[in-house]
Parts: sequence; structure tokens; C-alpha cells
Amino acid sequence: MMISGTVLEGKCDLVSSHLSYPALPRLLDLNMLLRRVLPHVRSMWLGCLLSMLTTAAANAQMNGYERPPIDYLHTEVHDPVAKLAAQIQAGETQLAHDAEFGYLESVLQELDVPVNSQTLVFSKTSLQISRISPRQPRALYFNDDVYIGYCQNGKTLELVATDPQQGAIFYTLDQADETTTPKLTRDRGQCLSCHVSSRTQNVPGFLVRSVFADAAGRPKLGSGTFTTDQTSDFRDRWGGWYVTGQHGSMRHMGNTICEGDEYTFDREPGANKVDLRDRFRTEAYLTPHSDIVALMVLEHQTQMHNAITAANYETRQALHQSYQMNELLDRPKNFLSDSAQRRISAAADRVLEHMLMCDEFQLTDKVSGTTTFAADFQARGKRDAAGRSLRDFDLNTRLFQYPCSYLIHSDAFGGLPDEVRSIILARLLDVLQNRDESEQYAHLSKEMRANILAILRETLPEFQHIVFAKQ
Repeated sequence: MMISGTVLEGKCDLVSSHLSYPALPRLLDLNMLLRRVLPHVRSMWLGCLLSMLTTAAANAQMNGYERPPIDYLHTEVHDPVAKLAAQIQAGETQLAHDAEFGYLESVLQELDVPVNSQTLVFSKTSLQISRISPRQPRALYFNDDVYIGYCQNGKTLELVATDPQQGAIFYTLDQADETTTPKLTRDRGQCLSCHVSSRTQNVPGFLVRSVFADAAGRPKLGSGTFTTDQTSDFRDRWGGWYVTGQHGSMRHMGNTICEGDEYTFDREPGANKVDLRDRFRTEAYLTPHSDIVALMVLEHQTQMHNAITAANYETRQALHQSYQMNELLDRPKNFLSDSAQRRISAAADRVLEHMLMCDEFQLTDKVSGTTTFAADFQARGKRDAAGRSLRDFDLNTRLFQYPCSYLIHSDAFGGLPDEVRSIILARLLDVLQNRDESEQYAHLSKEMRANILAILRETLPEFQHIVFAKQ
């Protein structure tokens, strides 16, 4: 932000350009000097300062994750992979090495990641691009907190885990060396070149991309790409991915490559495939499947995780900056400014819209997978007395029977600062009790709202407390 002003009756010019978040400590020092030496100009100085900080605060979410209060690259984390790494180094856990898959199977077992979550991507859109092609796809496995990438003959396993405070944390594990104690190495910034952008909601995060891939797996970026979640049109999903499962008359971009020099794409050959043996050597993977239901869950989960992390970061930054301004303005230490409250409120709204799956694409035909992923996923759900769970699938008109994200039970959601989590839960309650009938929640019938409310009352203690307090 470019601003200019004058103090001392126009005799001194104050010019500031591109004021940024790191300048705040220096501004605090300057404020102390003005307080002691030039008290008669302090009020004019603060007027200019407040104007400058408005823009600085607005930019903090985009570029502030490397600095306090986030300090992404240096803060200690406590995600599942970090815990496993500590156990290995302490000699409490040992990983078994396999001649074909390296440490993959052992890591999946230790982190409780199901094999039937396997999805296969053949586009060259990740770290080990030389190992990826339509004849040799990359395998991805996931649970609620961890994502694992495996390439045939790859040098490393790629792991990403969700830390309750810091969001997506990236790791690698050397696949080749079985002679020494395996070491999970935390990434210190390399992965963020692709994993921090508008596609990840401007925080270190996850994304599922759909591309127009050629015969070598190279994305034809001139024809565009799609970041996909539950709102995406079915026909724009899974370009550069293999997909096994039935989906009736609906068509997607999976199982198919772009032919020739033109950006032509025929979705028909890739539709409703249950066997991929004609595409690549399926026996080279832990399972021959790339289950369509697992892919749909992966799409929802990645952007839901990002929304939670974005709200976490935004709230912590807003509080931090507001408290620094309190010192400048001689306000009470814990005073929360109107601008900080607005930032936190907006972040809460974004989480709620993802959580309640606003603008979800409406399925026009039944979807079914080719593995036990759907049944196993549902079996892990927290259920109410009527046997209902937020993990129950619909797969006829939408992804879930009760469209409220199961990640409300996650450590990531539980780790949100109280200032934003309480707003999310209060607004969720307003929606479910029909006090908020805004257009974005029109997809939730009164019966759906009542069912979700009943499930949460019995499976989320914090929500139960708020419900009874409101009634």
C-alpha cells in the first residue's frame, strides 16, 4: 500500500510503501519513542498507522504462514507421521522393508491407512514425475488425517499429515536404504511451491487436480485444469486419474488420454470401468482398483481440511495482530478489534459452507465402487442411538446421506481456536434448528437438518453442550 502524509505541521514527510506484517515489531518500538519524545504527534501517527495496517492485515493470510504466530516451517508438530517418526527414532517401532513395495505396506499398517483407499493418478503432476505415466501410475492412500503417495521404483514414499494446529505437514521416507533405521524427513519448503496457492485456499494444503493428460501423462495446461471437490461438475473430474466403478449415464475424464495435437477428449471409453488390466500392469500395486467412492471422499476431504486450516491461520493471525495494535493504542490486552472479528467471522462462514457441502454437484445416476472402501469407511463412523452416522453414503443424488462433514469429529476441527470454532458451531446450530434459512443452505431439507442435529447431539459432546444451552 502506498501512502504519504505529513506530521509536525508539514515540516517532516512520512512516506511508507508496501507496509507488511514483519514491520509491526518495529512500529511498536517507534510507538514507544513517540509516546516518550513526541506525544503531541502521536495521534496523527496512529491515524496513518491504522490505515496502513488495514492492508497489511488483509495480506497476512496469503503470505504470513512463515512468520509468527504460525511459523509453519519451524513450529514443532504433533501429527500422526511426526509421532511415528519419533517412535522409530526411539526404537519403539520398526518398519518392515519389502523387496517390491519398500516400506509402503508397513507404513500403511502403522498409520492405520486402508489399502482399499488406493486411488491411481497417471498425470505428471507431483514430485516424482519421471516415475509416473499412464503405464505406471502413482498410487495414493489416505485416512482421515494422513495421505501417502507411492511410485513404482520410486526413491521415496511421500507422506502428508494433518497437524491440528499447522495443517498439512509434508514428509518423505527413503525407499531404497534398508540397512539403516528408516527416517521420516519433514519437508522445509520445497513442497509448498505447489501446495500453497488459491487451489489450497492459500495455506499449506491438499488438492485433487483434473487435467487433460497426453499419452505420456503430461498435462496439456493450455486446455485448462480443474481443482475438484464435491461441488465440481462430474464431467470435469479425474482427468489424469484411473477410476474403477459404476456411475451410469454420467461421464468423467478418468481412464482416458488426449489424442493428437488438439485438446480433444472423448469421455466415453473411460466410463463405467471395473477392470484396469488393459491400461497397465495392475499386479504391480497392492490392489488393482482406483475406487470411485474413495476418489469422491478424497475430493471432499482435501478441501475440507484446507478450509479448517485456513480458519485456524486466519484466526491466529487476526488475534495476534489485534493484540499488537492494543499495545499501540493503549487498549486492554485482550481487546478484539472489529476488523479482527470480521476476519474470524468470514473464516467461520467458509468452513461452514464446506462442512454443509453447499453447492454440491447433484448426482443424476447411482455411483458404486469396486472395493469394500465404502462399507469400511461407513463402519468407522460415530453413530447415534438410531444407528445414523455422518459417514453414511447416499451415492444416488449426493455423496453423503447426511451432508455435514465427518471431519467435524477430527483433531483438526477440534484444534481450531475457540474464537472461531464457537462461531462455527453456533451458526451450524442456527442452520440445523431452522433459524438460518439462507439460500446457501436451501439444499438442506428440514428432515436432513433434524437428522444431522440428532447425530451431533450424541456424537459431538461440545455440540451437545451448546444445543442444550441454546434451548
